Amino acid sequence: MPETIAIFLPSLHGGGAERVMLSLAKGFTDNGYCVHLVLAEVTGAYLNQVPSNVKIINLDASRMLFSLPALIRYMSNYQPDYCLSALTHANIAAVWAGILAGVKTRVVVSERNILRPHPNSSFRIKLFNLLMKYTYGKASAVTAVSNGVANDLTSIVKIAKEKVCVIYNPVNEEILNCPIELSHPWLKNGQPPVILAAGRFTEQKDFETLIEAFAAVRKNYEVRLMLLGEGERRQAYEKLIDSLGLQKHVAMPGFVEHPYSYMKHADLFVLSSKWEGLPNVLIEALACGTPVVATNCHSGPKEILKGGKYGILVPVGNKERLAEAIKMQLSNPKHVDICEAMAPFDFDEVVRRYLAVLTGAKPGSSSSNEGLMETDIKGPNND
Repeated sequence: MPETIAIFLPSLHGGGAERVMLSLAKGFTDNGYCVHLVLAEVTGAYLNQVPSNVKIINLDASRMLFSLPALIRYMSNYQPDYCLSALTHANIAAVWAGILAGVKTRVVVSERNILRPHPNSSFRIKLFNLLMKYTYGKASAVTAVSNGVANDLTSIVKIAKEKVCVIYNPVNEEILNCPIELSHPWLKNGQPPVILAAGRFTEQKDFETLIEAFAAVRKNYEVRLMLLGEGERRQAYEKLIDSLGLQKHVAMPGFVEHPYSYMKHADLFVLSSKWEGLPNVLIEALACGTPVVATNCHSGPKEILKGGKYGILVPVGNKERLAEAIKMQLSNPKHVDICEAMAPFDFDEVVRRYLAVLTGAKPGSSSSNEGLMETDIKGPNND
């Protein structure tokens, strides 16, 4: 009988972590494993992307806290050989479910965002950081999506460096290369250049700074802006766009299941985040051959762009510098060697490294993440 890997997630609502876990599920089944996709709620835009040979387990819980009893029952009944969880609250639940079920399942947690507290940290964030300190050390192993996230885990959660393995998110070449029909009129031939950004409409993504920078760019360039995504800040963006008189020049078409065709046809991709773990959209934009500009936030962009080799890095929240970088890329775009830039994110290598961690083998060295970078402990230089 093949060994079983359980992948535990809150749901399949649109997000980078969910998309990566679905890609890994396919990679695990291709390597001969039985995969269970264990969901607190069977909802989300990515449900139709679940591979047909992956079994969906519905815990039928409206909140992560309520999923713990059902997850314990799942662990007891199925006793999967390995469990991989993603997102902090799911990670905490997975570790304790394994302990309380009394099973031999190796539970591996994947941390996908920075943990470093900042002045505006909510009580909820501080509580999760505290829970992580008492939980992550009990996991069989811990993975981090970037060196910056790994350094946060060792400095804030106090996990020993040797227990944390850095594994970058993969780029699935099959998805990127599949032909997807493009329907948006702005991206057809003969239209003005389009700047593209994508992500949840939240404080983290800081699209306000991007919109204000775009307004400055429009004074010199006939250009358009597209924001892909949804979230609680949509109305705030709409008010800002109206106040700047940009209604005809900014489009927000909502959540897009396959953003790759948009990336391939856009003239520039911009990541304006205040913080990240390892932004998938930036990796995907590079893989699509699109010139990029990104904030030098903690963490991820600096690692992905190799300190500015593959794109322009600008300070967080600086609309003037962001506007200057956008103008530079529009007037003289920096095109990169895609194969070279994507080497650290090779799909088969990422799957191999996850399987090594899950099964307890050593994942082996990788040029992309040999240990933790001391400079990242202090955070990147945003100059």
